[in-house]
Amino acid sequence: MEQGLENSIKEVESLQRAIHYEFSQVKLLVTALTHSSFANEHDIESNERMEFLGDAVVEICISTELYQKFSDIHEGELTRLRAHLVSEPGLARVARSINLGSWLMLGKGENAQGGRDRDSVLSDALEAVLGAVYLDGGFLAVQECIRYIFTPFWPSYPENPRPKDYKSRLQELTQKYDKARPTYQLISSEGPEHAKIYVVQLILPSGEILVARDTSLKKAEQQVAHNALLEMEKIHPA
Repeated sequence: MEQGLENSIKEVESLQRAIHYEFSQVKLLVTALTHSSFANEHDIESNERMEFLGDAVVEICISTELYQKFSDIHEGELTRLRAHLVSEPGLARVARSINLGSWLMLGKGENAQGGRDRDSVLSDALEAVLGAVYLDGGFLAVQECIRYIFTPFWPSYPENPRPKDYKSRLQELTQKYDKARPTYQLISSEGPEHAKIYVVQLILPSGEILVARDTSLKKAEQQVAHNALLEMEKIHPA
């Protein structure tokens, strides 16, 4: 088995070029390519633990990249873009682009059943490989690796990004001009349970107080923030 490991280490040199990262501990990459079916047949460690780590690494790196690429996009839209990239088909797509399946070590049964091109196997293996990069080189190394291999798959900037909600926009303005955040307080709720009206008070960093009413707490907060935005935009026109 030791000879087989040495051969595997030599063979992954082209994979390292494909992911734009050279390992100092190549055995980590070999483990990342070892499917549980192969590991069970040869009594060695599989890539499952690295896949667990890689899952978290991919999530934070993709989130960071989207946050930096799309500075004006609302949190909900960023979540949607990330979900598409880190989904099983999304990761498998990236894995195929670097021909990852050809390097996987699979058990005889898994290989015969087409595991080398199965989305679940490819996506798990990609996460394991990126977990190995993290273990070998740290966060900056894996972030750069992800940025490189995902290059063909980053979404383009939406033509009509979802606008930020009034509370978010108000907070940005008060942070910019007053270095502080506005505060919201529920003053009261009026009426029967099936038709309640919520009264919310907003205090701006300047000390100005505004009040709004609506059919839910969330709507009332958005309404009073909208009113405050209109007032602030008179003072600080765009």
